[in-house]
Amino acid sequence: MKTSIVRYRTHPQHAEENAALVGEVFRALAQARPAGLHYEALRAPDGVSFIHVVSVDETLPVHPLTSLPAFQAFVAGIRTRCAEPPAPLESMLLGRYAG
Repeated sequence: MKTSIVRYRTHPQHAEENAALVGEVFRALAQARPAGLHYEALRAPDGVSFIHVVSVDETLPVHPLTSLPAFQAFVAGIRTRCAEPPAPLESMLLGRYAG
């Protein structure tokens, strides 16, 4: 699995819109239920900073997150919503526990 972490900060007036768009992505994922994907989105206590953690099976022919129309709608206006643009960080998963 390939894991990426993306951090960004929205303009205060766009934080709720951003959170709503993230919610739409999760509703689409709940319907599609794609295999080979682990996805988390977090909102920091400041209300304007967001962190997304994505792990995807690299052998899949189509990326199950970025191919979703709801995700495409989310990223379409991300630069306008952001005070600090998305900064992806490639990482390697060392372990995961789900209890």
